[in-house]
Amino acid sequence: MPDLDFIRREIEHMRVQVGRQRKEILQLQRAGISTASAEALLGRMHAKIDDLCEQRDRLKRELPAKRVRALGGRSW
Repeated sequence: MPDLDFIRREIEHMRVQVGRQRKEILQLQRAGISTASAEALLGRMHAKIDDLCEQRDRLKRELPAKRVRALGGRSW
């Protein structure tokens, strides 16, 4: 099962890919070329990011809570 850091890196990678895809769609639109398949791909990419975000949130909830002490307070 992938760990939290892997999921975070994958989300960031997918977001970069989405930005590139959007730029390509704009170029195709300027050239007058149909962008239906590219927009469908973009939709699938967004769905994948949403799934990864859900996984990340679930993994964050499963982590043990860190105990925060004010100014390094005593542990008694």
